[in-house]
Amino acid sequence: MKDQLVVITGASSGIGAALAEEAAARGARLALSDVNPDAAKAWLKRSGAKGAAHKLDVSRKDDFEAYIEQVTRDLGPVDVMINNAGVGLSATVAEMSIEDFRWVMDINFWGVVYGTQAVLPAMMARKKGTIVNISSLFGLISVPTQSAYNASKFAVRGFTESLRAELSGTGVNALCVHPGGIKTNIARNSRFSSAPNGADDKAAAVKDFDKIARVQPEQAAKEILEAVRKGRSRLLIGNDARLFDLVQRGFPVRYTQAVNTLLSLTRR
Repeated sequence: MKDQLVVITGASSGIGAALAEEAAARGARLALSDVNPDAAKAWLKRSGAKGAAHKLDVSRKDDFEAYIEQVTRDLGPVDVMINNAGVGLSATVAEMSIEDFRWVMDINFWGVVYGTQAVLPAMMARKKGTIVNISSLFGLISVPTQSAYNASKFAVRGFTESLRAELSGTGVNALCVHPGGIKTNIARNSRFSSAPNGADDKAAAVKDFDKIARVQPEQAAKEILEAVRKGRSRLLIGNDARLFDLVQRGFPVRYTQAVNTLLSLTRR
């Protein structure tokens, strides 16, 4: 990745911050963004990594396009676009508001679409580049109270797989990433009404998430950038993602029973 320009959204924390560190260690130049970019800016200053960090709300199409135009002017053409920014919502279909549902879709799905479209024409003209879209284990299986998040991540998966087919023979690759439980703050920062196991205590739900999130962001970042290097099109991160991918393919309807059984074991 030496001297390649890697663009990362949601770069102030979690997988995004780990991706920035790993890409810099591989010699990349960085264009980092976040709705709250202070942490990314501070890290760039401390680390001495090449690049810049800016404020960006990925749910705003015009802002995203303007950002990529600025990045291209300042740093050159984009080699790797990583659409990583994401948020969570834990609520049943009956209780969640349409406003919260739109908030999740605007960031998790439309942010991916806007980021992809902003860089795709130039990549296709150059006949090189990689677009990395972060889906989830919840883009493979559905879980109670995660309907909005599931919808956004299934949408990312379908969008990216279609894009991959369209890009055949162009020199541009689309990689869809399905992380399982990663030790990030997404559960803490999510909007919350009830947990998958029926609990209505967010603090308890966050503790439960921390127990099952086994993979560190740094490991996820290494696997993602290795997949980019190898030109892969699909990546499962964590034993939970690999296991439930197999379960879902083998039992496309009945896997929900297994999910409910596991959740019942954590019900308080």
